[in-house]
Amino acid sequence: MAFVLILAAGLWGIGALLGTPRRMRWTMIGMLWVGVVLLHLVLPVGSPLRMATGGSAAPWLLLGGLAALVLVYRSALRRVRVRAEAAEAKNAPKPREGAFSEVELERYARHIVLREVGGPGQRALKDARVLVIGAGGLGAPALTYMAAAGVGTIGVIDDDVVDLSNLQRQVIHRDRDIGRPKVHSAAEALRALNPHVTVRPYERRLTEDIAADLFADYDIVLDGCDNFETRHLVNYAAVATRLPLISGALTQWEGQLSVFDPAQGAPCYACVFPEVPAEGLAPSCAEAGVIGPLPGVIGAMMAGEAIKLITGAGAPLRGTLLIYDALFSDARRIKIERRRDCAVCCAKEDR
Repeated sequence: MAFVLILAAGLWGIGALLGTPRRMRWTMIGMLWVGVVLLHLVLPVGSPLRMATGGSAAPWLLLGGLAALVLVYRSALRRVRVRAEAAEAKNAPKPREGAFSEVELERYARHIVLREVGGPGQRALKDARVLVIGAGGLGAPALTYMAAAGVGTIGVIDDDVVDLSNLQRQVIHRDRDIGRPKVHSAAEALRALNPHVTVRPYERRLTEDIAADLFADYDIVLDGCDNFETRHLVNYAAVATRLPLISGALTQWEGQLSVFDPAQGAPCYACVFPEVPAEGLAPSCAEAGVIGPLPGVIGAMMAGEAIKLITGAGAPLRGTLLIYDALFSDARRIKIERRRDCAVCCAKEDR
């Protein structure tokens, strides 16, 4: 029995070193448990493998039952916490319609004195609805700065939970949030930062069957996801709903950012990245690593682009890909154009 426990500890430790998500590590240990129980059920009494793993299935079944009870208890606690957060959000003070309250005027004073924003711009921010894909490295600073800026309605969709390895860069979460759904951890932080904004957490994975309906409730989409399949899905849905898409990406010391907006003549994401890279060509942050402050830089710039789009200030990064190299403190701007043969944005126009 000790051998199996040592093997389980080894699987957990190796997974932690490789940055494997906590949920995947528990899945591997669960598969190990299932294998051990099957050995005891299939092999005859006295088999060397049975003797090496405890001699009987009873202690393993008991251990599995205890683990199941713990999981059920934690799940119940999580549901209670989510309900409490929902009740707290429902009872939170709502901003008055029309004119800003005195508290809001003081909160947003530094915006209102800006010539490019002013009162009308801050009013536009309050009326805006922005959806953020992912509550991780890029989503954390983007969500934080948009809530602080007074974006009235912020949606965030993510099916992941907070892992210890996230805290090196995903600054919206805290150590106490480990194991908690990221969207609820982020929503709690945003409501604590600014009770005058409405936060809508969606604890699920973005899929093709819900994307268009979800996007239709928003004015702008920020994509901070960590895989190319979801990025292409987000782009397809943004083009279909004619929403501007602010997209950021990271690897090691380098980040990139652009505003993809075919409805305003700019290219879409597929114009620049038409295909999903082959496996291994674009390693994830878990595989390649990423310096902690880099997501903060790019995520804050994504929030800045959203504020510019909402208020009409300045020149958003439509038709421009900004690449930032944190290792050498260098930034480059690359002009990008629509592809007339783009399978996404041009196909939509032809319909």
